Amino acid sequence: QVQLVESGGGSVQPGETLTLSCVVSGADDFSLSTVGWYRQAPGKQTELVASRASTGSTSYADSVQGRFTISRDNAKKTVYLHAHSLKAEDTAVYYCHLSGRYSSFWGQGTQVTVSK
Repeated sequence: QVQLVESGGGSVQPGETLTLSCVVSGADDFSLSTVGWYRQAPGKQTELVASRASTGSTSYADSVQGRFTISRDNAKKTVYLHAHSLKAEDTAVYYCHLSGRYSSFWGQGTQVTVSK
C-alpha cells in the first residue's frame, strides 16, 4: 500500500522560508514516478504548485516561480518543496502527490500559514 506523509508546515511571517517534506512508502516505482505539490487555500480550488518528473523536468505555478523549488531524493523516496519569500497568499494546505504507472496517490496535507 502506497502512503505519502507530509511534514514541515507551520506558521511563518512574510518573507520567511519553509521546507516541506513528503516521505513515500510502498511505491516500488518511485524513481519512475512524477511527484508534485498541490495546495488548497480557503474557498479556492486546489492548484498545482510544482511537479518534478522522473527525468528531472520541473514545472511551477506562475505564482511561485522563482520562489519555490521542488526536489526529490529517490534513495530516500522523499519529495521536498523549498518555499522561499513566503507571502500571505501562499497560505494553504499543501498536499504531496505521486503519479505512478497505474495509479496516483495523495498525502494527508500539511498546513502552511503566512501572516504578520
